[in-house]
Amino acid sequence: MMLAQVIGSVVATMKHGCYANKTLLLVKQVSPQLQLQKGVLAAVDLVGAGKGDIVLVASEGRAAEELLQFPCRMPIRSVIVGIIDSIDGVDV
Repeated sequence: MMLAQVIGSVVATMKHGCYANKTLLLVKQVSPQLQLQKGVLAAVDLVGAGKGDIVLVASEGRAAEELLQFPCRMPIRSVIVGIIDSIDGVDV
């Protein structure tokens, strides 16, 4: 699991069937102090996050398979599983 900030969305006209009716967002990992880190991930949004939100991302393929309950192996690694409201000692 990691903390990340939503920085944009992904639009794909052609995609694997497991992405059907799923929202894909671009997220950038942040430190516990909310400092942006290197690298960007595409993640399936399960919670209705929006640009600028600080989110909790499950970044293991097995977690994605279990959360999305797709009947076969899926090419999905990262899933947004929560929107962070507060972190003790940090302004969100």
